[in-house]
Amino acid sequence: MISKKKKEALIKKNRVHKTDTGSSEVQIAILTERINQLAEHLKKHSKDTHSRRGLLTLVSQRRKHQKFVEKKKTKVANKKGAVAVKK
Repeated sequence: MISKKKKEALIKKNRVHKTDTGSSEVQIAILTERINQLAEHLKKHSKDTHSRRGLLTLVSQRRKHQKFVEKKKTKVANKKGAVAVKK
């Protein structure tokens, strides 16, 4: 569980505008912190399968947000006239 102070610091660091608390960038930062904490937990408690399933769910959610941000950046770049490079 992320402490309130840690979460506020993550939001401040990754927000897009002053009142932003839920943009994809902020959510990715929060999910990353939760994933790191859960990974540490699983190093100590390797047989905790319920937490492992939760970790996989968080990783999946973060991957979806990252794909969205990447698409959004590509669309913005295309609107500005830049050429998108395929990976």
